Amino acid sequence: MSEWLAAIAGTPEGALAATILALISAVAHAAFGALQKGRHDPWLIRGSIDFWLALISAPVALFLVPWLNGEVALILLGALGIHFVYKLTVALAYERAAYTVVYPVIRGTGPLVTVLAASVIFHEHFSLLQWLGVLCLSAGMMLLAARNYAQERLDRRNLVIGLFWAVAGGLMVALYTVYDAYGIRVSPDPFTFLAWFFFVTALDFPLIAYLRYRRTGAPDGVGNLMGRGIAGAFIAWVSFGGVMLATYLDKVGEAAVLRETSTIFAALIGWFVLGETVGPRRLAFMGLIALGAVIVEFGG
Repeated sequence: MSEWLAAIAGTPEGALAATILALISAVAHAAFGALQKGRHDPWLIRGSIDFWLALISAPVALFLVPWLNGEVALILLGALGIHFVYKLTVALAYERAAYTVVYPVIRGTGPLVTVLAASVIFHEHFSLLQWLGVLCLSAGMMLLAARNYAQERLDRRNLVIGLFWAVAGGLMVALYTVYDAYGIRVSPDPFTFLAWFFFVTALDFPLIAYLRYRRTGAPDGVGNLMGRGIAGAFIAWVSFGGVMLATYLDKVGEAAVLRETSTIFAALIGWFVLGETVGPRRLAFMGLIALGAVIVEFGG
């Protein structure tokens, strides 16, 4: 599998595979975000997800993929710090504000910064039409967040704080997207990087969740929390693994933009699963997001 991926990287076949992987990642990430903002405390659910993520990733890393080298090990240490800060900002955002408010902000801040960074680091260049697509997508996300914000009846101070953390989370999305793309590209085997990435970056939040659990307990039950955690762990493999493989096969910027169509799926999850309302304006903004993604994909 690794040899086949290396062979199609940078080819039209690789570009098609990257597009499919990025879109699958978008659907998975919307479900992943909804799990964090569901019935449980976001700190506890993230800790549960990471506990299972470390547990299922360890045997893959230790026994099923080639061993990592020193350079990749150092990159993974950096990834541990970057993803810890990202998870921290997301938990703080979800703790303060509604899922449909903060999620579009987190995802909408990232694409523009990611595309700019990828142009510098990976020498990728977007056409003017593709830049228009990026602006459409980011604008659609921000308008969706603004609409959801206007209809929220929660404390405005908490909403503003939640939005602050959401913007910080969006910047971390851009940072980890570019950093992880670099890591998987310099790794001799992409699956070695993925397996060790999921194991190493999942070691922090279980401890934080345990300390929080000792203070607050799990109001909806430990069994339900752990069940959602193991589901989230497998979703994380699809979501984060999918987009990292997409950046391995094709342009980092395009994969990042396509993945942010997760906002559309998140809005649908908020509507059908979490019981949050979606009206004609939200649908229009979701259409703008989709239009932006299409322009980026076909405007090159």
